[in-house]
Amino acid sequence: MLEACAGIPPHNRLATWVPSPNFNERQPQLIVLHFTDEASVAQALHTLRTHNGEGRVSAHYLIGRQGHVYQLVADTKRAWHAGAGRWSGITDVNSASLGIELDNDGHEPFPRAQIDSLLRLLTDLTTRWGIPCTQIIGHEDLAPTRRDDPGPYFPWAQLAAAGFGRWPQAPLLNPPAGFDPWLAMAALGYDLSDRSAAVRAFHHHFRAMQGETLDAQDLRVLYTLVQPLEGQSQP
Repeated sequence: MLEACAGIPPHNRLATWVPSPNFNERQPQLIVLHFTDEASVAQALHTLRTHNGEGRVSAHYLIGRQGHVYQLVADTKRAWHAGAGRWSGITDVNSASLGIELDNDGHEPFPRAQIDSLLRLLTDLTTRWGIPCTQIIGHEDLAPTRRDDPGPYFPWAQLAAAGFGRWPQAPLLNPPAGFDPWLAMAALGYDLSDRSAAVRAFHHHFRAMQGETLDAQDLRVLYTLVQPLEGQSQP
């Protein structure tokens, strides 16, 4: 009984341990940004380390309003931050991503010190793990029917100016006749099983506004965003 309580051994006792060097640690491909929707960083730390009303949640990192960075889960481990959702064909986002929580309730701008720390952390993570700098999204982007974080106050344009995420570079291009905005949304990574929710997430991310239908400006933004993707697909 005491032996059973000692925890799982590193190697299976039913087998002879003959180690192979042919393996690697979990390789994150994506970084997902969240807001905590809590009253304080202390409350967020408690929620991310214990049970709460919706079950157990965690994240790899938490950044306070003054810029202090906390790590809660090792990069190589699977934190429970994304939940059900989909991005660019990835359906188990927790297994393929790193999660970063920002101490913010979603109803106010993010402090400069906090964003400065986020940029330093993104530089470190994308460099060490070889994550493409474009592969930085919000929780709402992958789960638009459930989540709204990091919300319309998050400074995506500032991140893009530092080289992270996607952002339409001016001037915005007028799409040609026959341009399909839904194909463009899918090319960016959005799941279109609920198009209204996907558009709402797109609006929060790229236009800092509400709304669930696409307008002419959305088409210009989408066409400008997908031009680099089309260039990458050329032989």
